[in-house]
Amino acid sequence: MNLSRSVLGSVFCAFFVVSYFINKYVLSVLKFTYPTLFQGWQTFIGALLLLVSGKLGWIEISSFPRAAALAWLPGSVLFVGNIYAGSRALSRLRMSWMKVFSVNLLLASAINLPIYDPQFDAGGYIWALAHILCVGAYRVFQKKASHLSDLEQQYINYVFSVLLLAFAAHPTGDLFAALDFPFLMSYEFHSGCCASALLGFFLLLATVKLRSALPLEHCGAWVFLAKVLTSGLSPLVFKIEVNPETLCCILCSLGGEALSVYSEKA
Repeated sequence: MNLSRSVLGSVFCAFFVVSYFINKYVLSVLKFTYPTLFQGWQTFIGALLLLVSGKLGWIEISSFPRAAALAWLPGSVLFVGNIYAGSRALSRLRMSWMKVFSVNLLLASAINLPIYDPQFDAGGYIWALAHILCVGAYRVFQKKASHLSDLEQQYINYVFSVLLLAFAAHPTGDLFAALDFPFLMSYEFHSGCCASALLGFFLLLATVKLRSALPLEHCGAWVFLAKVLTSGLSPLVFKIEVNPETLCCILCSLGGEALSVYSEKA
C-alpha cells in the first residue's frame, strides 16, 4: 500500500513539474502571450478527453441535472479567472516560483518578493494577485456550494471556459494578434501546445486520484514536494536572476507551507 501511494505521489509530482515547465516555456520563452487562445486550447482538449474517457468508461462522470450545472457556474467563472490571470502572470514573471508564491501568500514573503525581485514586473504581480484571489475564492466555493464530483466540476469548468474564452478572443485582440506570432508554424510551438494540453489532463487525473487515495494532509505533503521540485529545478531550466533577498523570500514561503502541512498532519 505504501509503495502504491509513493508511486502515485511520484507520478503526480512528475506531471506537476513537467506541466508547469511546458506552460512556462510556451508563455514566457516562446512568448505566446495570448491566454484566451492558449487556455481555450487547453480547456477544449481537457473537455474533449474527459468526455471521451467518460464515454469509454475509463473515468466516472455521471449525468447531472441542469440545475446542478447552473449552480456551479460561479465556480466556473472563478476557474476562468484563475487560469487566465495565472497565464498572464506566468508569461510576465521571469521567476518560475509563481506557483509557490500564489498558493502560500505568506505575508512576509508575499510583500517582500516583489520588492527584491531583480526582474520586477508590476503587471505580472498584479495578475499573480488576481490569480491568488480567484484560487482562494474557488476553493471556498468548491467546499460549500457543490455536490458534484471533482471530475464533474472540472468538466463544467472546461466547457464554460471554452465558450467564454472563445467569445473573449476577439475583444481582447488575441485572435488577430496571434496571427503575427513569429513561431506560429514552428514545431516547438505545436509540440509545446499539444504537450501542455495532454499534461494538464493527466495532471488533473493524477490530482483526483491522489485526493481519493490519500488523507488530506498526505496530499498536502505531495503538493508541497512538487512545488519544491519546481522551485529547485527552475534555475536549471530557465534563465533566472536571483539575489539573496529574493532567495530568502522563496525559502520563507516554502518553510511556511511546510509548517502548514505539518500542522494539518498534527
